[in-house]
Amino acid sequence: MNVQPSAPISADPELEMRQMRLPGDHPKVKTGKIGVLLVNLGTPDATTYWPMRRYLRQFLSDKRVIEWPKAIWYPILYGIVLMTRPGKSGKAYEEIWNNELDESPLRTITRSQADKLTELMGDSDSKLHVDWAMRYGQPSIRSRLEALKEKGCDRILVFPLYPQYSATTTATVNDEVCRALLEMRWQPAIRTVPPYHDDPVYVTALADSVKRHLDTLDFEPDVVLTSYHGIPQSYFRRGDPYHCHCQKTTRLMREVLGWNKEKLQTTFQSRFGPEEWLQPYTDKTVEKLAQDGVKNVAVMNPGFVSDCLETLEEIAGEAGEIFEEAGGERFSHIPCLNDSDLGMKVIDHIVRRELSGWVE
Repeated sequence: MNVQPSAPISADPELEMRQMRLPGDHPKVKTGKIGVLLVNLGTPDATTYWPMRRYLRQFLSDKRVIEWPKAIWYPILYGIVLMTRPGKSGKAYEEIWNNELDESPLRTITRSQADKLTELMGDSDSKLHVDWAMRYGQPSIRSRLEALKEKGCDRILVFPLYPQYSATTTATVNDEVCRALLEMRWQPAIRTVPPYHDDPVYVTALADSVKRHLDTLDFEPDVVLTSYHGIPQSYFRRGDPYHCHCQKTTRLMREVLGWNKEKLQTTFQSRFGPEEWLQPYTDKTVEKLAQDGVKNVAVMNPGFVSDCLETLEEIAGEAGEIFEEAGGERFSHIPCLNDSDLGMKVIDHIVRRELSGWVE
């Protein structure tokens, strides 16, 4: 895709005057730059046992992700989960791995989003620096914040790439940013991007992506599912707004597409452990649809900015197999917005909105 730069970021005349007034013997300090840090969930460095174990240990030991008391959870985590799950997860990653670059699709796409955002912002004066990080795995949030600060960024916009807010995603990114700031004597000013589950540009981009994909199919889906990553019901009962955000995104998409609740339905995927999670479950829903005589289904993942294991392996792969084995005939996965023109339009729009007052 040829990305056309939008309006450029303007220089800061006031900053230039301040720098001109510095005494001649003042130490050289890089300041006056603005950073944008795109942050996605995370990725292992390889599909083999030890890289998978390191990634899963970091992810599953986060108290925002698993809220059980350590005395209960850690014996399970270290005694069972980290002994068995790395091998299983590694095999799943092998099915979607970007072998050309030897990395996961999530890393490939997130890097491309940062590169394309740099081009879209059109900063010829290098006032703005765009970078990317992973909450779990590499590159870490801490390392990229330090890198941006070294480039002179004394103002940084942190963009957790989660349209719908949850303590398990957005909050844990912000937690890690604050932990990094604790160790900085000279801290940059920080802004974080709020949830944008109901932003018109985002919702319209999702609807347009559905239309584009359906135009490529040789069948018309009877039902389209919007499948979101689930969270335990207990998190929702404690006040997490995630369920409400997901429902609103789908409702707004229905309005744009002109569809009813039967045509565009909300489901939740990727449950883990013995707790009850948000329902209806995606896998159970596609199975029941097929058993009830629905022949054609498409599934999309509005809560995922980039395609990853949960969309490519769990939905495009497993959910499609469940549907067909239960009697369904045609199944299609609608890709995430990724670094497409629609996806980049959303990211560019959100970043420009949140940089208001810092840049023109």
